[in-house]
Amino acid sequence: MNKLKVGVIGTGRIGKVHIESLVTRIAETEVVSIADVNLDQAKKVAAQFNIQNVTSSCSELINNPDVEAVIICSSTDTHTPLIKEAAAAGKHIFCEKPIDLSLENIYAALEAVEKAGVKMMLGFNRRFDPNFSKIHTMVKEGQIGDPHVLKITSRDPEPPPGEYAMVSGGIFVDMVIHDFDMARYIVGSEVTEIFTKANVLVDPEIGKAGDFDAAVSTLYFENGAIGVIDNSRKAVYGYDQRLEIFGSKGMVNADNNTPDRDLFFNKEGIHASLPLHFFMERYTESYVREVKAFVDSVRNDAPLPVSGEDGLKSMLIAIAARKSALENRPVKISEVA
Repeated sequence: MNKLKVGVIGTGRIGKVHIESLVTRIAETEVVSIADVNLDQAKKVAAQFNIQNVTSSCSELINNPDVEAVIICSSTDTHTPLIKEAAAAGKHIFCEKPIDLSLENIYAALEAVEKAGVKMMLGFNRRFDPNFSKIHTMVKEGQIGDPHVLKITSRDPEPPPGEYAMVSGGIFVDMVIHDFDMARYIVGSEVTEIFTKANVLVDPEIGKAGDFDAAVSTLYFENGAIGVIDNSRKAVYGYDQRLEIFGSKGMVNADNNTPDRDLFFNKEGIHASLPLHFFMERYTESYVREVKAFVDSVRNDAPLPVSGEDGLKSMLIAIAARKSALENRPVKISEVA
């Protein structure tokens, strides 16, 4: 079977991660073109990974006859136009989350993909973390019985600038959306209602931007399970990523990844390494695994592990969470759909 020929749009932090994975770790692909409005940045990346075709035009990349699949790593406001254009050109699509900040645009993007008959996968990379994917399998196989209670902790080591909150969609769309997707993925049921309490406890500038930097959400699932997600924009000890699910037959959890598992005992106490400091370290392997899954699905014409519909459902939960926090009441997901 021939290699899948890929074009990557966006050569910033996450774009470079995906390019490196495709070039150095996924033998079934060939990166034939990359595009970025910052052409100088794109040329540096191209030189690093020996990619011959570089352009500042996304349309040129999409319409390149050698490109079979497009990976979209550009800013969120470009996602819907690029998805529509790539779908119309008959190219399969991998897009970083979220699809868009507008529900109207999300529906339009999904309609364009369905009409074109191409595949589109969304970048919820945490599903591909070995720890979390193992828990998903255990729950699906019934090893913990019927899911009763899910707990997710997700805390960043440092807050983003206040101005970032104004363009990112805010904490629920930019950050917690990963946890909403993880909740659906682990419990195996849809969220029907959410009650969120949120505050500004880390950076007043985030509050001035109309956003929150700390939140606790209670989720109610169709199958009767209950979930709790706690979030903060700043954990002084590193990137805090933990998950636990309790069921009728048992419980399984995943703790933080650390550089080592050594414990040092002395008269002052027991000492261990801090968690890995940020998402680029914590989820290095999951980024490779998610793009590999996309490539395999396209090459084998197999179902995608994460769909555009998954992106829509998690976005609806994020919108409901913000509405709940602002209105101080439980919000049914059907209210915002």
